[in-house]
Amino acid sequence: MEEYAREPCPYRIVDDCGGAFAMGCIGGGVFQAIKGFRNAPSGLNRRLVGSIIAIKTRSPVIAGNFAVWGGMFSTIDCTLVHFRKKEDPWNSIISGAATGGILAARNGVPAMAGSAIIGGVLLALIEGVGILFTRISADQFKNPVPPADDPVALGDPGSNFSFESASNQTQYQ
Repeated sequence: MEEYAREPCPYRIVDDCGGAFAMGCIGGGVFQAIKGFRNAPSGLNRRLVGSIIAIKTRSPVIAGNFAVWGGMFSTIDCTLVHFRKKEDPWNSIISGAATGGILAARNGVPAMAGSAIIGGVLLALIEGVGILFTRISADQFKNPVPPADDPVALGDPGSNFSFESASNQTQYQ
């Protein structure tokens, strides 16, 4: 249901590109900090400097790669929405496969096919989990079933009903 809260298509491309850049920058920064710390010479000071150097040199490259992937994915997704006139999980799955294939085109047809399959399968898994969570959360908000008008459940209509306490009823009998 997050699809309704998203920007319209021309702005979605820039939004997704920027979001992917931020994810790549943060994730790449954390990964490169650990990698730079581990690969630096011994000594805490040297390791911290190695960590910072690794972040400064490699994190922007990772962020740029993420931004390219996000921009390509959103462009293909918006193109599919325009031509198919519907916004459904198939657009994301096809976009993931096409993005994986296009970005691996420089490495040859086998790499292209492998990346396309991996991209399509990953997006299918993501969409499937999203649909699963939507259905599970929808079950929580279902209206309760009204009670049945079963005469047995309502009680015996011939029984004496009284608002008097049990002690007063025993006095009259």
